[in-house]
Amino acid sequence: MPALANRLKQVEVAASVVMTNKARALRAAGHTVISLAVGEPDFETPPHAIEAAHSAALAGDTHYPPQDGTPALKQAVQRKFKRDNGLDYALDEIMVSNGGKQIIANAFLATIDEGDEIIIPTPYWISYAEQAKLCGGKPVFVACPQNNGFKLRPEDLEAAITPRTKWLVLNSPSNPSGAALSADELRAIGAVVARYPNMWVLSDDMYEHMVYDGFAFSTLAQVAPETRGQVLTVNGASKAYAMTGWRIGFCGGPKALVKAMVNVQGQLSSGVCTVAQAAAAAALDGPQDLVAERAAIYRARRDLVVEMLNQARGIVCHKPEGAFYVYPNVAGCLGKTSAGGRLIETDYDFVLALLEEHHVAAVHGGAYGMSPYMRISYATDTDSLREACARIQAFCAGLT
Repeated sequence: MPALANRLKQVEVAASVVMTNKARALRAAGHTVISLAVGEPDFETPPHAIEAAHSAALAGDTHYPPQDGTPALKQAVQRKFKRDNGLDYALDEIMVSNGGKQIIANAFLATIDEGDEIIIPTPYWISYAEQAKLCGGKPVFVACPQNNGFKLRPEDLEAAITPRTKWLVLNSPSNPSGAALSADELRAIGAVVARYPNMWVLSDDMYEHMVYDGFAFSTLAQVAPETRGQVLTVNGASKAYAMTGWRIGFCGGPKALVKAMVNVQGQLSSGVCTVAQAAAAAALDGPQDLVAERAAIYRARRDLVVEMLNQARGIVCHKPEGAFYVYPNVAGCLGKTSAGGRLIETDYDFVLALLEEHHVAAVHGGAYGMSPYMRISYATDTDSLREACARIQAFCAGLT
């Protein structure tokens, strides 16, 4: 058959997708599988958002939308940035996209030339590196080890910057570690960024509302205003409002960058589903109590998972500040053999044996650039989490 593009040879299928497919196959074979591999809220979309979508459809709001987003949603985003982050973005500094992932793709396609470098702190969300490579960029990974709380240090950032650096990616709270940068930590990073005016910063704030134990969320353009002309602030409706299937992402940033991104989006996918935009506007402008209530539930789940994983032999689990992931270290389990006879040499061996023998799906840390760890999502019900952690404890107890 005709050849595929060479660029795809270096782009991998997301490990979370691979593990989810394996879990589905085991379920189809009749096993009771608990999947902790997918970062998707188990809550429902707020009813007032669904009602807004329904009303929009009935009112005939079913035609081509503006490529940068409907005025109603862009104005809601503008109010959200002001209300939650103290950021004043003009409407031509805001755009709406098909999920936060397309916002990032638009930004990279609009700016990256062949060989440009994109600094990505590790562990990292898989798509940052894969999208950078699709655009001809070169990911430059900066290790953020557990003894630093999985956080980027300013001196490590500065050491990674070269004349080819085009982007720095910040994700706080982080997928996969849950680590969140404080205002002071962000200011220190901002001081470095400001010394390199030719470098863009992608601030991925998707887990903004999922912070715990009194941690105060901040974003770079807010606390380091000297960087505002370099920063693209990215967010969306998926995580905070349990609207993953509605596919609404949005951003605020410098006018020229946003204009270029709208041009890219116009060629790739045009505008975003009109009824989904109506739903997102209602979610952003509507009552926010539900967001805090759900964050409290996530915090309780985090505490349960961290406690139970730290009781598993060979596992050490850091307690993160936010998101709905933990990133436990499984070094103490390596070099052993599972009860089913599998030699555990890597974190991938660990999660594969865990799935096959105890039917719990997680993602190996190597997929996120740091081993030997695994990523566990606690965006599922408490009973399932308790059972999954008990199975992990049993799996670890059976290692010899």
